Amino acid sequence: MLMPNENMKPVASSEGVTVYCPKNGKFSFFNSPYPAHTACSAVDIYSGRAFGGAAPSPVHGKVVRIRKVNCPEKSFECSSFDYVTLLQSNENGERQIKILHVEPTVEVGDVVEPGDQLGFLLRSGFFDFWTEPHMHIEVRNPSDPIRARGGLKFERLMVIEDFEAELEELSGVIVESKREYSLLALNGTFNHGIPVRVGEEMGLLDGGIPHYRWFGVHMSAPPSLNSAVKFCGTKIGTVKALYSNMCAAQFYNLTFKINGNPVNLGFYLHLSKPLVKIIPNSIGELKLEKFEEVAITIS
Repeated sequence: MLMPNENMKPVASSEGVTVYCPKNGKFSFFNSPYPAHTACSAVDIYSGRAFGGAAPSPVHGKVVRIRKVNCPEKSFECSSFDYVTLLQSNENGERQIKILHVEPTVEVGDVVEPGDQLGFLLRSGFFDFWTEPHMHIEVRNPSDPIRARGGLKFERLMVIEDFEAELEELSGVIVESKREYSLLALNGTFNHGIPVRVGEEMGLLDGGIPHYRWFGVHMSAPPSLNSAVKFCGTKIGTVKALYSNMCAAQFYNLTFKINGNPVNLGFYLHLSKPLVKIIPNSIGELKLEKFEEVAITIS
């Protein structure tokens, strides 16, 4: 049996290939505008390290190809190129693993285990200004390893259970504030994510709303299609796609505001205390102070 670094925890799998996340990190299947995420065929791993920091390998594999690609131009400072690193899985030799947003220090032929340094985290031109350092991972057929579509479906490994009471309001304390975004610790105690109601069951939010228009919900079992998703008692979306233990929902035409200012919100799955990302419409537009108490309204 292949054993990971003790600081790396298994969070997702596809076709027998396991993806790991640092135990102080977070991960997401749906917090992205790219089609692979809406289709549940990609997972992003956020290690908690800064841009330029070491990227710990999220998989067991052998490097078989490295390809440098150009990025779109952006209005903020970012890299004009990105890298596709392909690894042959050591768990399933019939599958390859595609990793983006890492400038590799490994070379073709190198073998890596979860936690080994893969390279350095890039601020890619594929990102938006609020995007944090992360690795994008897909599991692929070797005959079709690189194109944007064609990844294989993922299943979440982290168990979702023991929900706290449904949220009544979005209020809490700012624990980090930058010009690009702020992080909010909601009042209450939560395990791994922020709860929502789907039909008669509970789940955890995963996605960027309203800016991406779609979001995911993680549950013990998938709900029925067209189930309503309620957040703080307000219907925020409708389930439109079902997966093994999660679903994708379309967001309603609603607005989140702080002190009358519209904001976007980002939700992830965490291996430690979950936080909510607050995103302004433009860099520096929303000035929130660390330790400030805020309340978010839905209208």
